[in-house]
Amino acid sequence: MRFIHAADIHLDSPLRGLEKYEGAPVDEIRGATRRALENLVELTLERQADFLLIAGDLYDGDWQDHNTGLFFVAQMARLREAEIPVVLIRGNHDAESRMTRSLLLPENVHMLSTRKAETCAAPRLEQLGVAVHGRSFAQAAERENLALDYPEARGGCFNIGLLHTSLDGRPDHDPYAPCTVDDLVAKGYDYWALGHIHQREVLQQDPWIVFPGNLQGRHIRETGAKGCLIVEVDGRGKASAEFEPLDVLRWRTCRLDAAEAEDGEALLGLFAQQLDDTLAEAEERLTALRVVVEGATAAHQQLAGDAPRWVNELRGVALDRASDRVWIERVKLQTRPRHDLSDLLQGDGPLGEMIRYVRQLEQHPDELKPLTGFLDELRRKLPDEVFARTDDPHADGLRIDDPQWLLQLARDAEPLLVGRLQDHGGSAAAEEARA
Repeated sequence: MRFIHAADIHLDSPLRGLEKYEGAPVDEIRGATRRALENLVELTLERQADFLLIAGDLYDGDWQDHNTGLFFVAQMARLREAEIPVVLIRGNHDAESRMTRSLLLPENVHMLSTRKAETCAAPRLEQLGVAVHGRSFAQAAERENLALDYPEARGGCFNIGLLHTSLDGRPDHDPYAPCTVDDLVAKGYDYWALGHIHQREVLQQDPWIVFPGNLQGRHIRETGAKGCLIVEVDGRGKASAEFEPLDVLRWRTCRLDAAEAEDGEALLGLFAQQLDDTLAEAEERLTALRVVVEGATAAHQQLAGDAPRWVNELRGVALDRASDRVWIERVKLQTRPRHDLSDLLQGDGPLGEMIRYVRQLEQHPDELKPLTGFLDELRRKLPDEVFARTDDPHADGLRIDDPQWLLQLARDAEPLLVGRLQDHGGSAAAEEARA
């Protein structure tokens, strides 16, 4: 027996703010979740899977129109023609979708109940000796331990639990349908097909308890290969799982250690080498890349002195090497000078005073709070879209009410100011000597 385990498709997820990025492949990114779903259906057909499981968050809330739902129905109809059943549950993102409730699904698609946990009654599953147990979210903020209500394992069957859950908590994910691994093991199932966590994670293999991750990364915090699991069950009822990437656009972060770069030109050469490796791993997929240049380097002063130039130089390297396969989402220059600042820190001059002030702020970041009052006028003058969304702690944008964000800004400014002030001081001394 063979089945496919997928989750968190977020079909037609609204990717907010893409337009603000110059050169962003907006159409490719917006259509990525649809292409990934098509890949999932193709894989299910090619591998002649006996059934497909979707562990919640098929949608991303209410649709803008019915085209989202109709696209899903059309894809499921392809599986119906091959007599492949699909079992799915609602997660926190599609629990409240009013349109979904009115959509007539093909007869091979089985949406499990929101009222209580149940066992799917699909005839094909009964023929295979498979019992799929699950329960959909009735509301987005599901705080109950739904696993406790799941049926006991059926004797003589391969038992699967389909559950959308945060388990005992995961970073950057809301604590929905919380439970423990022990709660799941106690049910006596052979395989737990989980959803909600977008990073692939195998918690254990006896029984299998697995998050496949989401089907398609949607932003820079969802990096790396995304896809589904192909699960094979042998004649003794023992399962094995294989990851299959299905994403059409891959988000990556390139951390470029500038320690070996003596100048900006050498840094560009290092980036070209690392970019080639990154693109090879993507296997011809479009890659959305964030470049973070870091480390103590002799090139720091050159980079910090003309940051816009070197950001564009790095973008130029990417265009030259693979213009049709890579988009630079952002470049962050976070280098620091090679020389030790301890001598300056002990000095009585303005540089020492500035460095000591930043060190003091690191110990007492609340001292930055009064600064937010001075920034109110700036807030009034700037458009709303330049500020980060308050409901997303990872969203890009200004956070002038957040002392920790302001502190990081001060840390980033310290090496830039040191480099420029030292450069200015050195130039002034040279002119005085010449005079």
